[in-house]
Amino acid sequence: MAVVLALVLAGCTTDQLQGWLPTTAGTTNHVDRVIGLWVTSWIVLLIVGVIVWGLIIWVCVAYRRRKGQTGLPVQLRYNMPIEIFYTVVPLILVLGFFAFTARDQAAIEEPTASPDVKIDVYAKRWAWDFNYIDQQNEDESVYYQGIQAQELGDGTVDESQLPELYLPVGKTVQIDLKSRDVAHSFWIIDFLYKKDTIPGKTNSMYFTPEKEGTFSGKCAELCGEYHSLMLFNVKVVSQSEYDQYLASLDAEGNTGLLGDQYNTNTNQPGTEAPANAAGTEDSEK
Repeated sequence: MAVVLALVLAGCTTDQLQGWLPTTAGTTNHVDRVIGLWVTSWIVLLIVGVIVWGLIIWVCVAYRRRKGQTGLPVQLRYNMPIEIFYTVVPLILVLGFFAFTARDQAAIEEPTASPDVKIDVYAKRWAWDFNYIDQQNEDESVYYQGIQAQELGDGTVDESQLPELYLPVGKTVQIDLKSRDVAHSFWIIDFLYKKDTIPGKTNSMYFTPEKEGTFSGKCAELCGEYHSLMLFNVKVVSQSEYDQYLASLDAEGNTGLLGDQYNTNTNQPGTEAPANAAGTEDSEK
């Protein structure tokens, strides 16, 4: 069986070997782990499926009604060994899948003690704000304020206006996810990683991007009328290019933090000091 499996896999393309997942190995420090879990699970399930299909075909052939036979075959109500078998084997499979999934999830969700880069991501209908945190002095932080994807006449969107999240290659990253209004989900497709952004709650994700390039991202939680336009791009660049980008945000005057004062939930009835678009109290109200 192992030899046959090795021969079959040897003829597979790269896409097939990674289970047709929308990425390539080594994109982040977690991608290979996810690919391994996904592909191994499908191989195990395929083997189980082949065995089950084989047994079904064998029973259909071996116990078919033959010429001249009438009536029903002997009816057996119980077969304890078979019942134990088809109870124990699925239980072992379920426990095995759970154990390997829990192991990989724990590794992926393990917090980074001292990340090289820390970014606050705010989801909002229907775009994203990015705060690049200066861990030595938060007052020196810079931000990017995004807008929703702008549709073009041919059914596509203007890629040049999509929000862009910059990350330095080979550096540990911590992203804290927050929402300004409703539940969203932050999904970097090629990273095989997404996590919900919930109003009033901060979720975090930890990873190290290991390949330079531009990767697509989107909201993966239905959040309203323009959910499909809540897109963004992730640019993984060299450290020098990353530093230049932060310097450009500083030169544009995007200093400080776009914090919770811009959350739409601060403008709910009963709030003592709702925030206006400038982040100050609205004296006219």
